[in-house]
Amino acid sequence: MTTTRRLTVAQALVRFLAAQYTERDGGRQRLINAVWGVFGHGNVAGIGQALVEYRDAMPFLQGRNEQAMVHAAVGYARHSDRLRAHAVTTSIGPGATNLVTGAALATVNRLPVLLLPGDTFATRVADPVLQQLEVPHAGDVSVNDTLRPVSRYFDRVTRPEALIPAALQAVRVLTDPAETGAVTLALPQDVQAEAFDWPREFFTDRVWPVRRPRPEPAALAEAASALRGARRPLLVAGGGVHHSGAQTALAAIADATGVPVAATQAGKGALRHDHPADVGGIGHTGTATADDLARTADVVLGVGTRWTDFTTASRTLFAHPGVRFVNLNITPVDAHKLAATALVADAREGLDALRRALAGHRVTPAYAAEYRAGRQRWEQRVDAALAAPEPSARPTQAQVIGALDAVVGDEDVVVAAAGSLPGDLHRLWRARAPRQYHLEYGYSCMGYEIPGALGVKLAAPDAPVWALVGDGSYLMMPGELVTAVQEGLNINVLLVQNHGYASIGGLSEATGAERFGTDYRFRAEDGGYTGEPLPVDLAANAASLGLDVLRAATVAELRDALAAARASPRPTCVYVETDPRASVPEAQAWWDVPVAATATRAAAVTAREAYQRQAAARRHHL
Repeated sequence: MTTTRRLTVAQALVRFLAAQYTERDGGRQRLINAVWGVFGHGNVAGIGQALVEYRDAMPFLQGRNEQAMVHAAVGYARHSDRLRAHAVTTSIGPGATNLVTGAALATVNRLPVLLLPGDTFATRVADPVLQQLEVPHAGDVSVNDTLRPVSRYFDRVTRPEALIPAALQAVRVLTDPAETGAVTLALPQDVQAEAFDWPREFFTDRVWPVRRPRPEPAALAEAASALRGARRPLLVAGGGVHHSGAQTALAAIADATGVPVAATQAGKGALRHDHPADVGGIGHTGTATADDLARTADVVLGVGTRWTDFTTASRTLFAHPGVRFVNLNITPVDAHKLAATALVADAREGLDALRRALAGHRVTPAYAAEYRAGRQRWEQRVDAALAAPEPSARPTQAQVIGALDAVVGDEDVVVAAAGSLPGDLHRLWRARAPRQYHLEYGYSCMGYEIPGALGVKLAAPDAPVWALVGDGSYLMMPGELVTAVQEGLNINVLLVQNHGYASIGGLSEATGAERFGTDYRFRAEDGGYTGEPLPVDLAANAASLGLDVLRAATVAELRDALAAARASPRPTCVYVETDPRASVPEAQAWWDVPVAATATRAAAVTAREAYQRQAAARRHHL
C-alpha cells in the first residue's frame, strides 16, 4: 500500500528536487545543487519557508538581481556539461519578469535552468493582488506568461496534486540534451503554502540517464562517403562538443584524418590551440586561416553547432559552388540545417563512429601543408597584436588579452559575453583546456559576465575564474559582486574602461550611423553625446561593493595587477583604461546588419553601397 507524507507544495517541491540525479557514462551527479533566490510576498512564505525547513537538503544562494541569478545558474550548468543545474526562485510581478532575459539566454544556448517564480492566487480570492497584471479578456493570464516563449517547458501548478506530473516533466526536459533550456514552474502563492498528502515514492531518489544516441547507419555511411570524396574538408566544432565531453573524440578524428578544425564561439577550446589541426575561430569574428578554408571547403562537417549568422558570415562564407554540409547534432532541428546530411546523434558517439568509418582516409599532404602554413601566418599576426613593445604605455585591448594570456594556466577560466571583447578573444585567445574559454555568445547578453563567473566558480571552486567585462556591460549588472564577497567566491574581474559601447560604436560607424549614442560622454552643443568623457570611477564602484581593486595605467602595471589578482584569496577587480586605437586584425568575414536604403547623410549613403556589394554574396544552401 502506498504511504503518504503531509507537506506543503513548496516543501514537497524542494524535497523532490533534492532527490533528482543525472547519470552519464556511469557517473552519477545530483541535478539541482542549489536554489538562487530573491524573496518577496509571492514566494517568501512558500518556497522561502520550504528552503528553511530543508536547508540541510537544499543549499540556498542569496542573489541581488533576478536576471543575474539566472546568468549564474547558466554559468554553473555550462561548466558542468549540463549534468548539474541550479534553480531560481522569485516573487510575482517584477521579480518574475526580470527572469525573462535570463531564460531566453538559457534556452538560446541550450543550457538547463529551473525557474520557480511566484504567481498570483490560484483561488483568486484576493484579486487583484499586489503586482498582479489584470487582463480583462483572460482571467488565467499573469506576468509569468511572458516566460512561455523563452521556456522549453512551462507549467502553472494551480492545484497541489498537479505538482507531481509538472515536476517530472520539468526534470525530463532539464536532463534531455536535445530539449534542455529554461524550464518554468509558475507557483501561485496560495498553492505554495497548501498542504497535501504526497506519495512517499515522489521523494525517493530518481536517476535520469543522459542518453548518448548513436548515428543511424545509413546516414553515417552517407556522411563518411561525402567526407572521403572531399578534396578540401573542414570540421566546425560547436558547443555541443563540450556538452558531450567529446573533446578527446574530436582530437582523435583530427589526428586520424588530418581534417582541419575551426571553432565557433561556443566550441572554442574543444581542440587545444596548439593542436596541428586547429585553425582557430570561424566566421565574422574568426581567423583568416579558418575563414579562407571555409570559402573553398567542398564538404563541411558541423559538430554540435547551431550555424548562427556569425558562424556562416550571414551565409556568405561557404562560397564553394558545390559545398555540402554534414551536421552531427543531438538536436534534429540543428542537424538538418543548411540542407545537410543529418547525423542526429551524441557528438562523442558520432565522432567515434565517423572516425571508424573513415579508417585509413587522410587529407592530402598538400592540403595539410596549406592550412598549417596559413595557421603559422595567423599566429604571427596574433603575436604582433598581443605584444606590448612599450611596457610604460597604456595598453590596447589586445595587449590586455596578451597580458592575461601570460598570467593564466591551463586551469583558469575566462568568461565574457558582449561588446568588443568576444570578437577579440575569438580571434586571439589561445585556449589551453576544454573549459577555459567561456563565451556566452548565443544571446550575447550584456551583464552576463560577472554572474556567469560566479556560476563557473561554484561549479569549479578550485579554478581561477576571470570575468572580462567592458564598462558598458559592467554598468548593466555589477550587483552580484556583493554576492561574490558574501559567499567568499574569489572571482577576478578584469574591467576594461573604454568609455562606451566599443563594439556597437564601430558597427555604428560602419553602417552609417556615425557612432551616434554609443559613447559615454556629456552632451555637446550639437545635442549629441560628443563632449568630454563622463567622470565615472568604476574602480571606486567595485571597491564600494566589497572587492579589492587594483588599478593599472600601463602594460607593466597591468601584468603585475593580474598576477596579484590571481594569487589573491579574495574577489578582486583589475581596472584598466585602454588605448582606443585598433590593435587587432579586422573582421575576416562579413556580418549582415542592414543599412538604411535611403539617406541624405554621406556616411549612410557610402555604407549602403558597401552593404549591397557584400549582400550580393548571400546564398541559400539547398
